[in-house]
Amino acid sequence: MTFELFTDVILTEDMPAENLQAGDVCTVVDHHRAPGMEDGYSVEFFDMVGDTVSVLTLPASLLRSPTHADRPAVRAMAAGV
Repeated sequence: MTFELFTDVILTEDMPAENLQAGDVCTVVDHHRAPGMEDGYSVEFFDMVGDTVSVLTLPASLLRSPTHADRPAVRAMAAGV
C-alpha cells in the first residue's frame, strides 16, 4: 500500500522498545523506495499537545490507513516517559 506524505496512518503492531502500541496514530513524513524491497516510510508520532514522541522508519506492512470504523482514543503514558 502507498501512503501520501503528511497523512495520518495507524501502527499495526506493538513496538515496546519505542513505547508504542498497535493503533497509535502517526504522520507520514517521508517515503523510501529500494528496488526489490518493501517500501518504507518515516513516520512521526505526536502526543496530544503536538510534541514529537518518536520518529521511526517502518516498512509499509506495519502501517495502515484509517477507516470510518476507527475512533480516536487516549492512553496515558507513565510519568517521565
